[in-house]
Amino acid sequence: MAAADEEQQLLHLKLAFLAREPPSCVLSLARKAGGGSVTPPVQNFILANCTGNNAWGDQKCTYVTTILKRIIAEAELSSDIVIDGLYEEFGQFMSSKSHLQNNSSLNRTEKIYREISFLSPTDDNKLVSLVARLSCSTNMLEGDTGCSLWPSSLFLSEFILSYPKIFSKKCCFELGSGVGLVGVCLNYVGASKVILTDGDVSTLENMKANMEMNKLCVEKEGSQLLKENKNKVQCKYLSWEEASESVLSDCMPDLVLGADIIYDPVCVPHLIRVLSMLLRRGNNRGTNNVANKEEISNEFSSTATEAPVAYIATVIRNVETFNCFEKAAADANFSVVNITNSEAPSSLLPYMLSYDRSSVQLLKITLST
Repeated sequence: MAAADEEQQLLHLKLAFLAREPPSCVLSLARKAGGGSVTPPVQNFILANCTGNNAWGDQKCTYVTTILKRIIAEAELSSDIVIDGLYEEFGQFMSSKSHLQNNSSLNRTEKIYREISFLSPTDDNKLVSLVARLSCSTNMLEGDTGCSLWPSSLFLSEFILSYPKIFSKKCCFELGSGVGLVGVCLNYVGASKVILTDGDVSTLENMKANMEMNKLCVEKEGSQLLKENKNKVQCKYLSWEEASESVLSDCMPDLVLGADIIYDPVCVPHLIRVLSMLLRRGNNRGTNNVANKEEISNEFSSTATEAPVAYIATVIRNVETFNCFEKAAADANFSVVNITNSEAPSSLLPYMLSYDRSSVQLLKITLST
């Protein structure tokens, strides 16, 4: 393996660990970095770059223990040498895990901290351009879906980072923002204003905490700190069922975004109604700044028009639900164009083996004229 390739594989291994990829994915990258087996150099790399950070407490203890156990078993099975440091580290984490489990005063958490690192598309995936630190749910099947990290959110984030000029200097409004990853990316590419919304109170609180973790301003709208801070991110409660013109009166976005928000036919009429209000409001506000039009004309010609645009990334898990959305969109006089292939984003998360980007569809939505 060439030195450059080996360096890239080790970087991918480290980033997968920090992103809390499933242990099987981390193990696969460890094998790849070692040319087919978890060699002593790879084991040393894991000790030096992955397991030594204790910032994440008991969450990290459980995860690291599982990783080390799988790495040791793999090395023993393939008759490779297992370095002493790996056994020692495993023993320490097992001891820490036992202590935490026996401590009755410890409140068990269902959150895990993940670092999602987006690699630069211009340097063969060897440089990290952005790191988003997020508190996410570990139990998405029991009512905590809003705090989970979904493929559509990853795809939409790649799209934003691949076409930054579309979002630069624009007011961006996201529906169903979840953990807030899209907001971190919008701020990074220079959106003039980022409004993140969700209809679940606990999800909204987690989102605000994530923005603070990423050093983004989440002060109340109108505050002096928000006006002075270059990280202009707001987090708002928004129930689609209760949303009205007055609720959205302060929101006149250039761009509306959403990831995995087409999931329930019951919610579709409310989603369409909110989209209609947001996209229609933009049609009545006059002409956008000409300089902004010229700046993005080489990205997507349609983004240089006066009307706002919505970009929705979705996984079609239920065809009937998606058909329901398409019909409702047509009835609302929306133009819905699938741009998944024509405007495909760069692959900025190659180390996330659990992320199936091929399952995501990207829709561009406007009001028909």
